[in-house]
Amino acid sequence: MTQTGSAADDQTPANPTNTANDAPLTRRAARQTEAPARRITPVRDAPLPGGRRAAQAARAAETAKASSSARKRRFLAPIVLTVAAGMFGTVAVAPAFAATQQTGSTAADAQRQVRTTQAQQFSVSDAVALAGTSRDGYGATAQSTLDAEAAQKAAAEQAAAAQADAAKAAATQAARAQTAKQYSSYSGPSANEIATTAAAANTPFSLPAVVATAKQYIGTPYVFGGADPSGFDCSGYIMYVYAQYGISLPHSVPLQDAAGTTIPESQAQPGDVVVFNDGSHDGFYMGNGMIMDAPKPGGSVSIRPIWTSSYHIVRFGI
Repeated sequence: MTQTGSAADDQTPANPTNTANDAPLTRRAARQTEAPARRITPVRDAPLPGGRRAAQAARAAETAKASSSARKRRFLAPIVLTVAAGMFGTVAVAPAFAATQQTGSTAADAQRQVRTTQAQQFSVSDAVALAGTSRDGYGATAQSTLDAEAAQKAAAEQAAAAQADAAKAAATQAARAQTAKQYSSYSGPSANEIATTAAAANTPFSLPAVVATAKQYIGTPYVFGGADPSGFDCSGYIMYVYAQYGISLPHSVPLQDAAGTTIPESQAQPGDVVVFNDGSHDGFYMGNGMIMDAPKPGGSVSIRPIWTSSYHIVRFGI
């Protein structure tokens, strides 16, 4: 038997739900049958340049970078905390120190006030303070006593030195006189006698007159202890010339120095006396660095340059 019809009549239903020959579908099978388009085909990532090794190297670099950043954070965290703690301590110490200082100062002021309030005042006589004390074998000498003892000691030493100088000068003068007596042929008045006569006669005195008189004895030989025209030593020459103007001087360089007035060299005039600082020699100042003196044994009175700068100028008659 032949059946006729259209192609549409021959089509089988697309989704039969139940047939006599088929078994019932499970729920999973039904879903797969109804919605096959839902299945998602996994899309693989595009291959990275350089292949799998390059990708692994990039991931390793990113991992290392992240690990380094983590280590830095772990290292810096304690440092930051320490700096913060130090700053906090610095800020907090100053007020605490100031408070401590203020507290200490307040306590010291309070103690000082207590001592002042409870202090006992008493006075001691000046006589007691200046007096010496002695107890248990120990003693204390007042400063006034020590000063007095020192002054007495100094005075005694000065007196002893003066006495020794006087004795030395006397011995020197005696030796000079003895020597001069042996070698002198002079029979006229002594320098002291001449000075007394000139003073009584009120003989005019001037430095130019002294120079003129002193020049009269140029060439007189040096004689130790000599004090007359037969022979002079240095101080005997000065003594004899000044005696003629009523000025009596000792026969000694140090004593003549003490009898005169020291003047600046800028004020010195011919006729003043040059005295060596060590007291060993003197002579008449003649200006321009020159001296007129009785020099030494074997020499004679002359004018010559001053050979040292260790001297000063003395003036008599003022």
